[in-house]
Amino acid sequence: MKRTGLILISLALSTSIWAESPEKKGLEVICRENAEAYIGFLASDALKGREAGTQWGKIAGEYIVSNLKTLGISPLYDSYFQPFEAYRKERQKKGRYQVHPDSAAVLKQEVHQKLSMNNILGVIEGRSTDEYVIIGAHYDHLGYDPMIEGDRIYNGADDNASGVSAVLQIAEAFTAAGRQPERTVIFAFWDGEEKGLLGSEYFTLAFKDMDKVKAYINFDMIGRNADESNPGYLMYFYTASCPAFGEWMKDSIEKYGLDLAPDYRPWDRPVSGSDNASFARRDIPVIWYHTAGHPDYHMPGDHAERINWNKVVDITKAAFISAWRLADGAK
Repeated sequence: MKRTGLILISLALSTSIWAESPEKKGLEVICRENAEAYIGFLASDALKGREAGTQWGKIAGEYIVSNLKTLGISPLYDSYFQPFEAYRKERQKKGRYQVHPDSAAVLKQEVHQKLSMNNILGVIEGRSTDEYVIIGAHYDHLGYDPMIEGDRIYNGADDNASGVSAVLQIAEAFTAAGRQPERTVIFAFWDGEEKGLLGSEYFTLAFKDMDKVKAYINFDMIGRNADESNPGYLMYFYTASCPAFGEWMKDSIEKYGLDLAPDYRPWDRPVSGSDNASFARRDIPVIWYHTAGHPDYHMPGDHAERINWNKVVDITKAAFISAWRLADGAK
C-alpha cells in the first residue's frame, strides 16, 4: 500500500513537472486558427500584394506591429519600425537596390531611384543580454500588375505570409512558456526581401551586436505542397557545423507526432534563397524552413485557400522547439 502510494505520488509529480514545461506550454498556443487569421489578412486582395515601399506594404507592417503589441512583445528600439532606404540607378540602367552606405553614396552622385522601407523588430529579453537568437521572415511580396488580364494581385500567401504567421505564433509561444529564456530573442519581419534581401542585409549592417548573435531562424514559404503525394515534405536547411539542429527536428517529429517529412540539408554556409543568406555570410548558424517551389510561386495564384494549414502549424511547432532550445542556452 505504501509503495503504491509512493508510485502514485511520483507519477503525479512527474505529470505536474511535464505540465509546467515551458516547451509544452508554448506549443499549446500554436494553432491553425491563428495561422488562418494572419495569412488570411496579409494575403488578402486589400493589401495589393504588399510590395516593399508601397502604402500596402506599410499597412502590412502596421498589422504586424498591432499583433506584437497585443502579444505583449516589446520593440527592440524605441519604435517597432526600423526605417531604411535603398538606392539604385535610374530605371533605364541595369542595377540592383543597394543598402550599404558606400554603395548608396556612389549611386547618389547620379540620377537614381530611392526606396523607403521598414523592418519590424520585437524583442523578449533573456536573462543574458550578451547573447541573441533572431527569428525572422520577410513580409513583402511582389505587389500587383495592372497590365495583367484577370487576377492582377500577387497575394503571396505562401510567399511569405506563411512565414510571418510562424514568427508571430512563435512570439506568442514564448510569452506563453511562462519563463524568461536565457538568451534575448529578437522577432524580425524583413522588408524588401523580394528586391534583394534588403531588410535583413540592412539589419546586419546596422546592428551593433552581430558578434553576439548565436543563431538565426528563417521562414520563407512553409505552406504549400510541391508534391501532393508527399504533403509533409519540407526542405530543412541548416548549418552543417551544428548537427544538433538536425537532431532537434527529428526529436520534435517523434516526440510530438508532427506530420512532417523533412529533406535534411546540412550546408556549410546556407547562403542562397532567402534572408538566411544575410546571416550565413557572416558565419552565424542558421536554420531555414522551406517547402520548395510550386506552380503559384511568384504568381497571382498564391492564395490563402491553397495553403496546407496542418503543415504550417506543424512546421511552426517544430521551429518553436528549436527556437526555445536555442534561446534557453543550447549550443
